[in-house]
Formats: sequence, C-alpha cells, structure tokens
Amino acid sequence: MRLVIQRVKSASCMIDEAIFSEIKQGLLVFVGIEDADTAQDIIYAVRKIVNLRIFSDADGKMNLSVKAIADGSILSISQFTLFAATKKGNRPSFTKAGNPIHANMLYDQFNQALAAEIKTVTGVFGADMQIALQNDGPVTLLLDTSEVRQSDSDK
Repeated sequence: MRLVIQRVKSASCMIDEAIFSEIKQGLLVFVGIEDADTAQDIIYAVRKIVNLRIFSDADGKMNLSVKAIADGSILSISQFTLFAATKKGNRPSFTKAGNPIHANMLYDQFNQALAAEIKTVTGVFGADMQIALQNDGPVTLLLDTSEVRQSDSDK
C-alpha cells in the first residue's frame, strides 16, 4: 500500500458535483493498492495512521494523534495513480497499481479497519472525484508498506 497522509483543517469529496463525504479537522488519506498487498499491510497501515502523532498539543508540539484530538476523523480516498511509473517517456504507466477487484476488496477492508478505530468517511472506489482540502501546516507524510515488507524479509 502506498499512502499519502495529509493533516487537514477540513476536506471533502465531491462526485457528480455533489458533496459525497466531508470531514473537519483530521486526516485526508490517499490510498494506493498493489497486487502484493495483504491484510498484514492493512493492519500495519491502520495502526500507523491512527497513532501518528502529528497534531499539536497545548504547547504547540506535534504530539497528538488523530484519535486524541477533538472530533478527529479521516477521509479515505482510493488513488491508483500513486503507483504511477514515470521513469520512461511522458505518459505515466499504472501497471504497478493493483488489479481493480483485489484493490477494491482491500480498500474496503482498509476502511472498515480504520472505521473500527476512528470516524472514517470515504470516496467511491474507481469514481471520478473532486477532492477539496484545507491543508494544516502543511503536514504531508508518505507511507509505503512495501518498505516494511522488504525490511521484514531482510531480517
């Protein structure tokens, strides 16, 4: 899984010119899935996302997780383009993105696991969406679970 995690003051997902989902303060998470991803990737990613201490405490230090802030929530958006290959030519290739059936299944499982931890809203897998956000900081992090799989296999 390849995830882009953004700390936001607010974020929304529009489909067909209507707001489909929205959050106030929390995290906007763009989710890319590849064929090698499994339930273990979901467990790792969810645990990491909900416990990342990237919100300011009373002293202004990044010391709080999304679970620790008032009304913290997550907007999860599927985005296969996170697996774009841009090394050759000018047109990105998306062959590294997961098979849509596999990716949709894992995306649903990922969102269910997130929702078990914190209020989570989503976009629609495969839909044409317009995402609006008010970035906070900005704080933007990249998380790639394949790096964890690789380091585990190196042991």
